[in-house]
Amino acid sequence: MIHSKRHGEILRLLSEEGTITIASLAERLGVSLETVRRDVKPLADDGSVLKMHGAVGLSSIVGEAPFERRMRENAEAKRLIARMVAATIRDGEAIMLDTGTTTSFLARELLGHRRLTVVTNSSDIARTLATVNGNKVYMAGGELRSDSGAAFGISAIEFVSRFSVDHAVISIGAVDAAAGLTDYELEEAEFARMVLSRGQRSLVVTDHTKFGRQGLVRVCGFDGFSELVTDQPPPPDIAAALSHAGARLTIATA
Repeated sequence: MIHSKRHGEILRLLSEEGTITIASLAERLGVSLETVRRDVKPLADDGSVLKMHGAVGLSSIVGEAPFERRMRENAEAKRLIARMVAATIRDGEAIMLDTGTTTSFLARELLGHRRLTVVTNSSDIARTLATVNGNKVYMAGGELRSDSGAAFGISAIEFVSRFSVDHAVISIGAVDAAAGLTDYELEEAEFARMVLSRGQRSLVVTDHTKFGRQGLVRVCGFDGFSELVTDQPPPPDIAAALSHAGARLTIATA
C-alpha cells in the first residue's frame, strides 16, 4: 500500500520509539486525535502497525524485551563509541565488560579480534564472543535478570573480583558534574564499581544523552576511572570535573 507523507512520519516516529500514545502522536504531528486515528487505520489494516488501547506500535517491535529496545536507542552513537574502544584493544588481551547496550555493541565490534579473555555478567556479551577466534569467556554466575539476561548480586561480584584484566569497561546510565557516575539499580552500580577496580585501564562508555542526569545509586566519582569515551563533547562542568580528576576524555567520531 502507498502511504501518505504523514503515514511516513508516523512510521518514522514509531521506528524510533517503538510505541506511542495516540494523544502524543496528535500533538507531535499537529493534528487532531480524530485525524491520527484516521491515519492509523490503513496502517493497522495492512499490518504495518499494531493498535493497542490508546496507543499504537510497530508490529515488529511490540513485545520486544526492554534490553532489545534500548539497543535501538542512539544505536549509531553507541556503535561509534564501541568501534573507537575496540580499536584500542589488542589480540590476546583480557577485558571485563558489565552488562549494557554500549558494552554489547563493543562485544560485536570485537568479533574481529582473536584470543581474547573476556569476563562478563552479560549473557548477550558471553554469547557474542564465546566459541569464536580462540577466545576464553568467563561468565559470572547468579540469577539472570529477565530484562537483560545479566547476572547480579554477591556471587557475581565475588566471581569477577578474582580477575585482573587489561581493560575494564562499564556502561553508565547517568553522568553529572556534582554526583559523578550514578545508575538506577543498586546491584548494577555495585557490580560496575567492582569492574572498574579490576582493570589496569578503566573505561566508562556512554552516549551524550546520559550527561546531566542523576541516577539513584552512586557508582564512583570522576577519580574512579581512567577514561570516558562518548560520542559528543560533554557540558563544560562535566569536562572540567574530568580534567580535574585526571580522567581522559575521548570523543568518538565517524
